[in-house]
Amino acid sequence: MAVAGLLALEYDLFRFAADMTTGERRITLAEAVALTLLLAGCIAAFVHRRLTEQSRDLGKRSQIDSEMRELRELALRDPLTNLPNRRAVLERLEELRSQDGRQHAFFMLDLNEFKRVNDGHGHSAGDGVLQVIAERFKRVSRPTDLLARLGGDEFAVVSNDVDLAGATAVGMRLLGALENKVWVQGVGHDVGVSIGAVMIPQDGNAVPEILANADIAMYRAKATDRSALVFFDGTPTAPRQYPRFAG
Repeated sequence: MAVAGLLALEYDLFRFAADMTTGERRITLAEAVALTLLLAGCIAAFVHRRLTEQSRDLGKRSQIDSEMRELRELALRDPLTNLPNRRAVLERLEELRSQDGRQHAFFMLDLNEFKRVNDGHGHSAGDGVLQVIAERFKRVSRPTDLLARLGGDEFAVVSNDVDLAGATAVGMRLLGALENKVWVQGVGHDVGVSIGAVMIPQDGNAVPEILANADIAMYRAKATDRSALVFFDGTPTAPRQYPRFAG
């Protein structure tokens, strides 16, 4: 732009353009140099402007992508326990369908006697109990497990690449996490857990089937009136039970 301004002061560019249309006007060396500089300046200004616009657009796009990632993470996380939520579990279960030839396990956990905590000590205490239990479950879960809160007093665990023996070990650790009282606000609470387990793909492969069968197994566990781990086996009369802890 500076070059263009200087040339405009030095030459009457409009008259120069008119003279060039007559076919009689010859361009001098100085004029050729000046025109070259003017063209180069215009090109440089155009390129600089485009690069600036692209850089600004990339910055905005990066900011939008970052904000979208944050929103997605919030959408997949439970605000009370900071665990993944039900939506995250559904996505993980859907991903497992593409992993042919590999075994996985899904656990549905429902707390026992939690309603007594809310009724006797208030929802603030209940929230504290859920947070403590979430941390205990987190400590006994494998790093590759997806531990989530489904809502209320229900949790879930998705364990990748485990056979029945490995899944049983995972379930027993979850039972053991609530063997001791849960202390919140100076009060100890006896809270147990009923766990329904499903082996994937043996006991179900489609997500609705997995959830339904895990729910069936979980209610069988709850019928034992104590903390228990029950695997779904497809029949209503002979579930594999692993009762261990009262409560």
